[in-house]
Amino acid sequence: MFHSTRLKLTAWYLLILMFISISFSFIIYKGLSNEIDRFSQNQRLRIERRLVDNNYFPQPPSIRFVDPDLIEESKHHLAIILLFINGGIFFVVGILSYFLAGKTLKPIQEMIDEQNRFISDASHELRTPLTALKSSFEVDLRDKNLTVENAKKTISAGIIDINNLQRLSDSLLQLSQYEKPQTSYNFEKVSLKQVMNESAKKIETLAKNRNIRIKSTILNVNLKGDKYGLVDLFVILLDNAIKYSQEKTTVVIDDKKIDGLVLVTIKDQGIGIAKKDLSQIFKRFYRSDAARSKKEVNGYGLGLSIAKKIVDQHKGSIVINSELKKGTTVIVRLPIFS
Repeated sequence: MFHSTRLKLTAWYLLILMFISISFSFIIYKGLSNEIDRFSQNQRLRIERRLVDNNYFPQPPSIRFVDPDLIEESKHHLAIILLFINGGIFFVVGILSYFLAGKTLKPIQEMIDEQNRFISDASHELRTPLTALKSSFEVDLRDKNLTVENAKKTISAGIIDINNLQRLSDSLLQLSQYEKPQTSYNFEKVSLKQVMNESAKKIETLAKNRNIRIKSTILNVNLKGDKYGLVDLFVILLDNAIKYSQEKTTVVIDDKKIDGLVLVTIKDQGIGIAKKDLSQIFKRFYRSDAARSKKEVNGYGLGLSIAKKIVDQHKGSIVINSELKKGTTVIVRLPIFS
C-alpha cells in the first residue's frame, strides 16, 4: 500500500518540478532567442550606419551582414543544451522525489502502524475478560443443577471482570486524551507540593491496605503545566510504587532543582524490573515478567505509557532505574515556572 502511494507521490513531485523546470527553460529559450535576434539586428544596423557614414556605395541587397543560418544554428544548440539540462533534472529530481516521498510518508506510516498495533492490543485485552465472562455464564446456563449460591459466585466473578473492563476502558480513554495536541491543555502556574498532596490522597487507601508509608520531602516549587495531567502522572507512578512494593515498606518522594528543572524522585522497595524489560516498559500493554507473576496486582500495562505521554506534553523527561528484588527509582524532570 505504502509502496504504491510512495510511487504516486513521487510522480506528483516529479510532475510539478518538471513543469516548473520546462516552463523556466521555455522562458530562457525565448529570452535568449530574442536577445540573439536583437543582437543580429543591431549588428546589421551598425554596419549599415558605418557604410553610410563613410560614403560607401550602397551594397547590393544580396549581401548579408549577419548569417541567418548561424543564428538558427545558435538557437538550435541552445534548445539542445536546455533539453539535456531538463533530462538531467528529470533523472536527479526523480531520485530526490522518491527519497522525499519516503521521508514524507514515513511518519504517516509509523502513525498508522502504531494505531493498528494499538487496536490489535486493545482488542486482545478486551477479548480476554469478555471471553471469561461469556464462558462462565454459558457453563452455568447449561448446568441443570445450578444453585443460587453458585449463581451468586458466577455473578460476583462477572462483576470483577466487568470492573476490569471498566478500568481498561478508562485507561484507554485517558491515554487517548493525552495523545491530543499540546494546544488542548491549559498550561499554568502549578504548585508541585499541592499536586503531590492530591496524588498521595488519591492512593492513600491503597497504601493503608498494604501497610505502606509514603515519605515526602517535596519543596514548594512552582511548575508550568496542566494541574490535572500532573496529578494523573504522579497517581500512576505512586500507584505502581505501592502495588509492586512489599508490605510494610516505605515509598520515598524527593525533589531537587537543577538548571531550571525540578527532578522528582519516587523510590520504592518493590519487586524491581529486569534490565531486559527497562527499554520496553513505556510501550502500551507491556508488562514485565515480574509484574505478570504478581497475581494479586491487576493491570494492563498502560500506566507508564500514559505517564510518558504526560511528561512529553510538559516538555520533560522520565527515567526508570531498577533492579530485581531491590526496588525501582523513577526520576521525572519537569520545567520550573519562570
